Amino acid sequence: MTTGRKGIILAGGSGTRLWPITMGVSKQLLPVYDKPMVYYPLTALMLGGMREIAVITTPEDQPAFLRLLGDGSQWGLSLTYIVQPSPDGLAQAYLLARDFLDGAPSAMVLGDNIFFGHGLTEMLQIADRRDGGTVFGYHVADPERYGVVDFDDQGRVKAIVEKPARPPSNFAVTGLYYLDGEAPDRAAQIRPSPRGELEIVDLLETYRAEGRLQVERMGRGYAWLDTGTHGSLLDAGNFVRTLEERQGLQIGSPDEIAFQNGWITAEALAARAAKFGKNGYGAYLKSRLKEMS
Repeated sequence: MTTGRKGIILAGGSGTRLWPITMGVSKQLLPVYDKPMVYYPLTALMLGGMREIAVITTPEDQPAFLRLLGDGSQWGLSLTYIVQPSPDGLAQAYLLARDFLDGAPSAMVLGDNIFFGHGLTEMLQIADRRDGGTVFGYHVADPERYGVVDFDDQGRVKAIVEKPARPPSNFAVTGLYYLDGEAPDRAAQIRPSPRGELEIVDLLETYRAEGRLQVERMGRGYAWLDTGTHGSLLDAGNFVRTLEERQGLQIGSPDEIAFQNGWITAEALAARAAKFGKNGYGAYLKSRLKEMS
């Protein structure tokens, strides 16, 4: 499965909420149980059929991402690296990625977001609309911490309210945004917020005002985790460990997904398994190769 949509992983920022553990390493390179954090948003894009992906990082962190991910060819991907000189808001990513996108529709995922659930691939296919934008709403207990969807009587999005004191619903907007090829031009037209950032909510509002923003609600069978605090980072690691130990199946394995998608051969997967031959990840790849071949 492949789509004409291009992917963006926004992995910049200073990670100050996780200091001191992020003072020497990018937040998105921290481990979430047995894999680097960035593997999880990367594999979400792969499940959505994207093979051309831009990784946006700080200037000082880019070499570390290159060491970890390379050019992506080991997974049948083409990775492009873009520097974010300063963290000036999520919508800034579309300005930085303008040349990379070259008019193509995109899916941007935040580098500290984890998505899991049976049927995730099918939901991403539904969101792969050629026109307008699609965001994903997730039911949370504490919506005041997020951008929240306000629905009208017909269940259509009426507004997205950032960190409301009185939330109009319990559906938070996740860090995964499907936008059409107009996104860079629209991002160029919005003005910085009072905190000096180009807000993603303002970019989404340009689509909503034209009736071109859809919200896909993620049901109870999905997990959405962000790892922006020490507690949520630990929770995410425990969540991944619990599922993997129980099922014997990996979450966020780009090698497995690349093979499932037909982007790499059995020989290539065997070579990757051999590379990790001294640990459980290599053994897992060998077992999956045997099951899927």
